[in-house]
Formats: sequence, C-alpha cells, structure tokens
Amino acid sequence: MQGYGKPGAYPRGLGAQGRGHLGWSASPSRGTIAHTRTHSHTHNLEIPISLRCTPFGLGRKPKYPKETPRARGEHAGSARTVRRRDSNSQTWRCEAGVLYTRAPSPTPPQKKTYFCIILISYFILRHFGNVGSLCIRAFRINELKTEMTNRLAMLEKRVELEGLKVVEIEKCKNDLKKLRDEVTSRGGARVNCNCKYNFTDDGKKLSPRRDVPSYPKYTLSQETIETLKKPTFDVWHWEHNEMLSCLEYMYHDLGLVKEFNMNPITLKRWLLAIQENYRDNPFHNFRHCFCVSQMMYGMIHLCNLQEKLTMTDMCILMTAAVCHDLDHPGYNNTYQINARTELAVRYNDISPLENHHCAVAFQILAMPECNIFANIELESFKQIRQAIITLILATDMARHGEILDSFRQKVDNFDFTNEEHVKCLKMVLIKCCDISNEVRPTEVAEPWVDCLLEEYFMQSDREKSEGLPVAPFMDRDKVTKPTAQIGFIKFVLIPMFETVMKLFPQIEEIMVQPLRDSRDHYEELKQIDDAMSQAQKKKTESMSLGGKKK
Repeated sequence: MQGYGKPGAYPRGLGAQGRGHLGWSASPSRGTIAHTRTHSHTHNLEIPISLRCTPFGLGRKPKYPKETPRARGEHAGSARTVRRRDSNSQTWRCEAGVLYTRAPSPTPPQKKTYFCIILISYFILRHFGNVGSLCIRAFRINELKTEMTNRLAMLEKRVELEGLKVVEIEKCKNDLKKLRDEVTSRGGARVNCNCKYNFTDDGKKLSPRRDVPSYPKYTLSQETIETLKKPTFDVWHWEHNEMLSCLEYMYHDLGLVKEFNMNPITLKRWLLAIQENYRDNPFHNFRHCFCVSQMMYGMIHLCNLQEKLTMTDMCILMTAAVCHDLDHPGYNNTYQINARTELAVRYNDISPLENHHCAVAFQILAMPECNIFANIELESFKQIRQAIITLILATDMARHGEILDSFRQKVDNFDFTNEEHVKCLKMVLIKCCDISNEVRPTEVAEPWVDCLLEEYFMQSDREKSEGLPVAPFMDRDKVTKPTAQIGFIKFVLIPMFETVMKLFPQIEEIMVQPLRDSRDHYEELKQIDDAMSQAQKKKTESMSLGGKKK
C-alpha cells in the first residue's frame, strides 16, 4: 500500500511509468464507476471515480495543479456514496486501497479542443454511417432479388411437374369414358342428349382454372411443323393433349403471343377451358374445333395472309376458328327453333347456336385466369370482340348465300385496304375452314362424313320421337353417304372455293382440285349404289313374279 497514501500518487498501472496504456485521469465529477483495475499485490481495487481521456496524449505525465483541501472536499462530496474519506490524510480510500487525487477541470482552450474533436467525430461518424447503411441496403436488395429469382425458378419447375401428374389422371378418365361409351353402344342403347337444358348447369363448364395446366409441353418435330401448315394434315392421329400443344404452337408461330402480350400460362389455361367446353358429340367436338383451326392456320400460310392482313386480323381469324362451335349440343338450329328450346327463346330464333357459341367464348375470356387479351387496351379488345362475333355468326349456313353473294361482288376489284372488303373476306375464310373436310385426303375426310351422319341420325330420331319435322338429308331411312355428299360438294363447297380462288389462285391445286376429285369419287359410289339397288329391285321383282306363277 506504500505510495498510494500520498496525495497526487497514481495507482499501479496508471502512474508515471504505467500510464502508457491510455492517458487517463481520475475525475469525480460524474460520480460513476467507469474503470476497474486489478493489482497482484493488493485485493481487487475498484476505482469508483469516472475516468476520462485527457488531452495530454500517451507517454506524457499530465501536470496537475496543486490540489487544495477545498477541491478535495468537493471531491469527497461527489463520491461519498461509494467510498469514505480517511481523516488522517488528504486521500480517498476504497475498501482495498487508497485512490489518487483527481485532475482539475480542463482550461477553456482545452474545452474548445474537446468540443471540436467531438463535433468532427460526430460529423464523420454520421456521414460514413449513412454511406455504410446505403451500401448494406443495396447489398440486401441484391440478395433479395437473387433469392426471389431462385424461388420463382423452383416454383415454375414444380408447376410443370404437377402438370405432368394431372395428365395421367385425365387420360385415365378419358379411357374410362371411352370404355363406358363402347359398352353402351354394344348394348344397343342409343345415347340420348337432352337439348332442353340449362347450358350452365354442368359443373365442368366454365369452371375457373387456377390449377396447373393439365397437358404437358410437347416439342413438335420439324416434319410435324411443316405438315401442320398444309390442308393434308391428318387430324385423326392426335390426342387432345397433342392438339392443345399444336394450337399453342400456332399462336406462338404467328406472333400473336408476342404481339398481344399474352401470358403463356394464361394461353394454356384458355385452351384447356376451350377444350372442356366442347361436348363429346359425334361431329361437333373438340377435334372438329382443331380441324377448323388447323385449316385456318394452313390457309394463312398458303395464301400468304400475314403480308396482306394485320396481326389483329390474324388473331381474329384464329380465335374465331377455335371458338366457333363452343358448347354445341349436337342438334342444329332447325331443331332448336322447332323444339322451342331455351336457346331459341333466348336469341329469338336468330342463329341461336352461333349466338350461344359467342356467349360461351366471351364467358371464358371474362375469367381473369383465361383472358388472353388482358394486356391490350380496352378499345382494341372491343374491336377484336366485335370481329370475332361477326365471324362466328357467319358460320350459320342459313346465311351462306347472302355472304357468298356479297363476296362475289367484291372479289373482282378487291382492296385489302378497304375494311368492308377485308371483313367480307374473313367471313368467307372461316366458312371455308368450317366445311373444309372434303379438301383433305379421302382417308382423312371420309370418317368425318360418318361422324356427321351419325349426328344427323341422332337428331332425326329425336325429331321423330317428338313429332317434329325431319329433314330428308338427316333421315337414316332415306339418305346415303354418296347422296349426302354429292349435292353438298357440287352446290356449296366448289362454288365457294372457286370464288376464293379468284383472289388466291394458289389454292386451286391444293384445295379446289381435291374437292373435284371428291365429287367424282362420290358420284362413282352413287353409280355403284344405284346399280346394286337396281339389281336388288329386279331380283325382288323376279322373285315376286315367280311366286305368283306358282
């Protein structure tokens, strides 16, 4: 303890030899414990006097003025709560030793120096602190961007994987349905289709699809891509998922997805909703939708319409072709009007089916998850909507003569800059595609005739059971395949395609000539049928005459 009892003495570690660590001086002005030091030859010595940095620097002992008893009295008064005064000396004691005396308050110049140092330090810390925080924020933003990108990539991958799982379920459902239909047909039961129905009752119809698109992404071969542009494309070798992928490819290939800023996932959902809203009729089904759309895609390439029409016109043609027979019940307008169905009442007997197709098409587009036109301006959408309605209504065969006559008047002086001319052309084009099956090779076209006759026979059977008028070309007891096709090809198909040929001569070899060949084919079949009927008639007459002689 020797040396600690002297006024002005320094504790070990803070004296003249030991103060080199920090230039500290003792100040009792704050009355708090700010520093503690332990010495090996004493007990733990706690210095209950606030220590602060002095301006004297390191390695140089400060020169304190001589301490007065009054100063020590002030010193004692400020720290009496944690230490006591030794009555025999001018020093302050702790429980384990004697504390050295305090340093006097700094002189006014020293205070200014302190103030400047503190002020400069404050501004430096504040400035560099803001810069540092900005750098940290920028770094964190980049980290968040990277993390979000990675998460989105993972989610997209999961979406595709989940879509593949759903495909198998849908395929199993379709297989079961086919088996059920096959069993029903073998049992001799005829499928009954209720036509007086509420068209929105079916829970499957117009149901919002927020789930993953349920068909996988197929990669089309180059051969398929080239064949897809031709009228000879065989539509019978493709399943629904593959047809959906082909339709999706058409929209991408024509540049419609890019031009109208369509979301690719929304395009998938829209195509799925379209497929689900085609019924499983013998003829007016989703395969017929694909057939018409593929023919439209082929005519766009064959007639080089991309250079003659606008991208909006391309979009209108393709979308109208895809939607033109949505939710067709399998019974034509004549039946709807004669049976006074809900559709006929709703649309006042004016093209009830075609009006219904338009309504269903835009009900699907009204769903946000299926709206492929969500990213275009309102005025553009109104224009597209009106044009699609015009084209779908033009597919009513009751208006065939009116539309064809209008086009004939314009074709000789056709002007692609005239809106009325282009509108009339688009109406004729969708009509050509809608009834273009006979343009395809015989092995592709003939099954469609069988499907159409089956649907006609279903309607005529129903009309007979309900006591309604029956059209002769639908009566299974009167019509044959050759008689049904010859008149249709000669008086409807060939005149219309030959009129279009005046504007696009390149279709003669690929589209018009196959129609002529098909007409000749069915005329030969009719001659054979007539000869067989005549022979059968003679045989029956001879048998009846022989019976009379006996």
